[in-house]
Amino acid sequence: MSSTEKPLKILIIRLLNLADVAAIGVPALRYFKQQNPSAEFTFLTFSQGAEVIQLAEPDCRVMQLARDQWPEDFIPAMEAFLGLAEQIVGEAYDQIINLDTSFMACFLTRFLKDAGERAMGNYLSISVQELIEQFQKQALKPEYVNQPSAYLESTFSAMHKWFTPWWEAEYLPNEGYPEHFLVTCCGFDRLQMNMSIPVTADKKLTQAGQGKKTIALAGNALPNYPHMQVVKKRLLELGYQVWSEPFTDMPIKEKLEKLAACDLLITPPSELLWLAKTVNCKVLLISGATQPQMIMPDFATDPTGECAACLSQLTGQSPVSPCNCISADEIMKCVDEIFTKHDG
Repeated sequence: MSSTEKPLKILIIRLLNLADVAAIGVPALRYFKQQNPSAEFTFLTFSQGAEVIQLAEPDCRVMQLARDQWPEDFIPAMEAFLGLAEQIVGEAYDQIINLDTSFMACFLTRFLKDAGERAMGNYLSISVQELIEQFQKQALKPEYVNQPSAYLESTFSAMHKWFTPWWEAEYLPNEGYPEHFLVTCCGFDRLQMNMSIPVTADKKLTQAGQGKKTIALAGNALPNYPHMQVVKKRLLELGYQVWSEPFTDMPIKEKLEKLAACDLLITPPSELLWLAKTVNCKVLLISGATQPQMIMPDFATDPTGECAACLSQLTGQSPVSPCNCISADEIMKCVDEIFTKHDG
């Protein structure tokens, strides 16, 4: 690029949750930066996802959608995203890439496409005008809004593979779902799954754990694992250092620094799992109803299916059946194997 040429302005959209921004947004941003090294990148994301992007790629501009800017009700949400679309149009991007699969992100991208913006990725199958007309006529079916298979179209030719049980295939991606989404569904076959985020391990936690293995416990993850306090007690009795502070509203940088000081995270499927991967903290997944090959953690318990007792408690009801979650004894066996067999 000559000194007189303006750099390309590229907007990447990945709203969804924090785990998706870390596991999908960061590798995708790095992929496009490698493809367009002189371009100016902006990343549109939601809530704490902005912190993840700023930590991973500080030179990328972040456009943050705050929680109060995404109303739960349908019409206010549409109005908010139309306002966001006007802001994006005013930025005059050369390329807009929507990697998101949520309804409102696809709604936003459809509006931008219809407005003449150069947008690629996922978008609504009908125009915004048609959507509004169907809503006004009360002809808009709930499944169209709630089921991606009903509303999602894409410029990525293999996005239909997102709807298949890909985790049952013989050959699985090393990084599980994020790699399947980006490489297979989006077609980024040259992408390197680099989701690392450079942080310094928490000094206090590192110093307190000298001579010990430090284990993080996701005690307030949802879905919850009901025997986590028993596991914590057993770990402490065996001399492990345990970090299990409430982390729901903890700044992302602090979470990552804590995880970077840990040798292992024990968690059900949760955003902490993907954050741990960004700082190279090994993960023991309490699988529950999740198939481990979807996530590809370092270690995993066998799937046990949905626990009716835990689900009933989450909804405020009395359990009608005994808990069938994996026992604390089994978790402790896994920990012992990890630190004796795998650590030599």
